[in-house]
Amino acid sequence: MFNLSVRTTLLISLWLVRSLFFANELHAQNTSEIGGGIGGLVYKGEVAPNYRFQNNRPGVVLFYKKDISKPVTLKAHLMAGMLRAQDKDAELPVNTFRQANFKTNLVELSAGLEYNFLDYYNQKRRTRWTPYYFISFAAARFSNKVVLEDKYTKPTESATVLSIPTGIGFKYALSYNWNLGLEVGARKIIAKNGDHLDYLQKKDYPELPYQELLLTDPYDNDWYFYNGISISYTFYKLLCPPATKSKAVKHKKLFFN
Repeated sequence: MFNLSVRTTLLISLWLVRSLFFANELHAQNTSEIGGGIGGLVYKGEVAPNYRFQNNRPGVVLFYKKDISKPVTLKAHLMAGMLRAQDKDAELPVNTFRQANFKTNLVELSAGLEYNFLDYYNQKRRTRWTPYYFISFAAARFSNKVVLEDKYTKPTESATVLSIPTGIGFKYALSYNWNLGLEVGARKIIAKNGDHLDYLQKKDYPELPYQELLLTDPYDNDWYFYNGISISYTFYKLLCPPATKSKAVKHKKLFFN
């Protein structure tokens, strides 16, 4: 399953690179976009094995986009918010036994590519809208707190995790400059620190009577999701191709003769 997701991510990345370097249409307009939004953050891992909508906690985002071809833009993204989950909501044997309550604050910085399926910045279109796909690389700093059985508390831990944000969105032009957006994205935590978001290692609870038991699966990497709404402002700059030297000389001769 993991190898399949890696292959899919690589294929999509190659597709975006092809769109970037082998675009057939002339790019006569330069745009940049700045905006922000609000939404919900959701954690998925041992404490919450499945996505649960009720685990949504507030999140805010700021972003900057810069087009590099008609369909593709570079995107820098800053996100901050909270994550929370409880074992009692999972109703599985290991969760019922463990009874963990997990909370964390998280700040994420990411950079990547966004692919617009329609020519969104074409002013000749009467109604401008487009679905889009994005993929990025991110680093997130978190500070979590975990309580077992409402009495065993792990010391607050801060760490940095790496993830690959990917997802889809939709944006609509409210006016010449202003845009409304909707976005849904998933972040799969990667590398050896992939299970640190809900770090439930038994060594963190020396007072536990069942020290011989594993509290978490170190091979099951955590996920977190963001879904939200945004507002942004687009800056336009028309690019005029410079006249060639030969044309400039020709016009000069015609003028003086």
